[in-house]
Amino acid sequence: MTRYPYFASSHCLDGSAAPEPIEYSVKRIVRFDEVDSLEIVWHGHYASYFEDARVALGEHLGIGYSTLYREQVPAPIKQLFVNYHRPLAFAERCRIVARLHWSEAARMNMSYKIINTQGETVATGFSVQMFTLKSGEYLTQQPDFYAEFCQRWKLGQIPPLLSAGK
Repeated sequence: MTRYPYFASSHCLDGSAAPEPIEYSVKRIVRFDEVDSLEIVWHGHYASYFEDARVALGEHLGIGYSTLYREQVPAPIKQLFVNYHRPLAFAERCRIVARLHWSEAARMNMSYKIINTQGETVATGFSVQMFTLKSGEYLTQQPDFYAEFCQRWKLGQIPPLLSAGK
């Protein structure tokens, strides 16, 4: 598994090797309301596609929105990037792959890849979610539930590939 260039850190603060990214994928079909007058997916919907995979990964790992809500730790998107490679059209099927990348900061780094049924890359991108207090102030340390998750990840207790839908 290759590391996304934006999240290139391969070492932990203690000098040990950083764990491999954790990957999860979901499948989806392009709906009519997602295409524009050119009959291709409107560019703004790709962030929603990334969100589909990010939500599935987070919920599967126990660090998703329901956990954030329960722990009262918002994690708004601080940065989002999309690189468009080729369009998707109405009724086309695709697979969205989300990868959670290692960070010891109070943030979640995700990269994404959308792949069509021909195996072609449709879009790639990344997002950064920052943990905050309810007041909106950024946390300087990981919240306890996420620090515990990262400890299990570092110890190899979480497999890097969580989905079978390759």
